[in-house]
Amino acid sequence: MLGTKAATAIGPESWRNSTLKGIKLSNTIVNKSDKSCDVGRSLDPLPHLRDTVSQLSNDEIHRYTREVRAVVAKLRESLLETNEEIKSLTRGKEAIEKALEHTRKDIRLNKDSQEVRMSRPPREKGHDGADDLLNAEKAHLINCKKALEAQLRSVQQQLLVLDAARKRLFAVLQERSRVLDLLNHSLSSITNVNSAMSNMSSSGMRRSKSVQDGRYSRMNYSNLPDPLGPFTPEADQALADADDARARSAYLRRELREAIDRTDKLQKAAHKSVNDGLTQKLSETVTLKQHLGVSFGENRHGMHRAQRWYDATDKARSYTLGPVASSDLSTRERLDRPMVRVFQRHPGTQLPEAQEIIRGGDGLLQSLTATSRNIGLLRLTQLKLRNDIKSKSAAAGIDGSIIRMRRSKSNHRWTLGEAF
Repeated sequence: MLGTKAATAIGPESWRNSTLKGIKLSNTIVNKSDKSCDVGRSLDPLPHLRDTVSQLSNDEIHRYTREVRAVVAKLRESLLETNEEIKSLTRGKEAIEKALEHTRKDIRLNKDSQEVRMSRPPREKGHDGADDLLNAEKAHLINCKKALEAQLRSVQQQLLVLDAARKRLFAVLQERSRVLDLLNHSLSSITNVNSAMSNMSSSGMRRSKSVQDGRYSRMNYSNLPDPLGPFTPEADQALADADDARARSAYLRRELREAIDRTDKLQKAAHKSVNDGLTQKLSETVTLKQHLGVSFGENRHGMHRAQRWYDATDKARSYTLGPVASSDLSTRERLDRPMVRVFQRHPGTQLPEAQEIIRGGDGLLQSLTATSRNIGLLRLTQLKLRNDIKSKSAAAGIDGSIIRMRRSKSNHRWTLGEAF
């Protein structure tokens, strides 16, 4: 047939081939255009691309700011906890300073007690158990003072560490809060900040998947620090430093409480021990003073008896010696009285009357000398007892004043006169 048509065609073949070639080219271009339209229907963005991109940007901004808000909430919570820890540690510092002040006052009170005891009479200045108790109390108080001062230095250093951690948290908080000006500060939904957002199911969102997978890819919040994410390494380090500082501060506060309790118990025990020792020494002094009083009375009674005996012996010796003048002798007192002269007419009739009188006078003189010596010894003993009683009274008064002073100052409601 074609052969028939070709045979019967009137136009030239080149002219016909050129036309057929144009038709074929047109069909090819039409098919390519249809395929391009099909590809465009599936890939080309819709006319609302600007709105879609704007919405995606807003969603990304909203997501990022919510995650930053969660980080800011964590930083703020850590900052508040750090502030509370600083307050607690500051109260602990004040407590240890108060305990240190009480220890210094106790050391001053111990020193004053020792100085007051130095004013005792020489007879009572011998080293005794009360001095040992005061020296032991001083040693314990000095050790407590050194321990409390070391604790105070640790607290001061820890406060500096906490202050540095707080400043760092505040700086990071300020830096992270710069993107939260347009977001409310309600924290009711922060716990759900890591939950997935609603799925985008529209066809426009599916066609914009390439854009989402690019600049607007979702970056879920995690605990891993990201220099370009909400939770930066600086924020992580600031939180870690603050946590470490708070943990160290809590441990230090426990040590402070234990040190203060231990020091308080030791101070009270030492104070009570010294007071009990001084009270016992005062009781012993008063008891000895009472015995000295009894002995003083017995000594005075014995001295009076010895004096009466001395007077009686002296009078007896006077009687034995006889009158001072010979003219006062009566006839019966003379050694040459008539009876004796008659008796002595026989030989060997010497009477021992004169020797006995002389011997009796010598015996009475010896008795007077012994009695006088005893009276002198009694007077010396009486003087010693009187001085001892006076010393015991002074020592008892001094120890009593020390006990009253220590009891009046045991509440530490007094001030040191100078730096100690």
